[in-house]
Amino acid sequence: MRLEKGDDRAVRKKLGDRLFPPRYDFNGMLENQANETVNGVRELVDWLKQGANLPLDKIAASEQRADQIRHEMEQLLQDAFSTPFDRQDIYSVSRQMDQVLNFSYSTAVEMTAFKVAPDPAIHRMAQSLLEGVIVLASGVHMMHHTVRDAQGMIRQIRKHAHEIEDTYIESIALLFLQDDAIMAIKKREIYHHLRDAGRSLNSTVDILHRIIMALA
Repeated sequence: MRLEKGDDRAVRKKLGDRLFPPRYDFNGMLENQANETVNGVRELVDWLKQGANLPLDKIAASEQRADQIRHEMEQLLQDAFSTPFDRQDIYSVSRQMDQVLNFSYSTAVEMTAFKVAPDPAIHRMAQSLLEGVIVLASGVHMMHHTVRDAQGMIRQIRKHAHEIEDTYIESIALLFLQDDAIMAIKKREIYHHLRDAGRSLNSTVDILHRIIMALA
């Protein structure tokens, strides 16, 4: 019986798993980190909706939990003889998700320090980021599903990342028309963090796409 390309790859993977069984659940760790990334960005959105006046404890706690997951994963990557897919991709997708949450937390920290109130641009970028990471988490959970399912999610994530970039450019253009130069500088820093979070989201989906295509 002749094996198709996908069948042959599946047979070789099963054989490899028997010879060198993975010791650690890296898929599960990435799923946990993706879930925590959603939690952290949702905490940011909720914090903004409440006027950005509350303590940052919930956002900080979520960022710390995600950091712990990532650090443990990196240590296990050094010990693992085999991984479910390329170990550099595991490291990279984890690192980029970490950046999404780091920039989200930095947004809240600097808004508090600079006494910047949330405006429509900040709300829009944060909401687009949340919608993007929600789809990203679904994509991480579905890495072994069909390429067609994955392609749809990847397009959605990129759409949200582009929304953040577009909002950033439009908002910066309006910011430069304001008379209050000091506030414009402060807000530009906040906008910049949210744009960087969106770019990290875009980088994450590029790596995720590569992983899914390799697993197909």
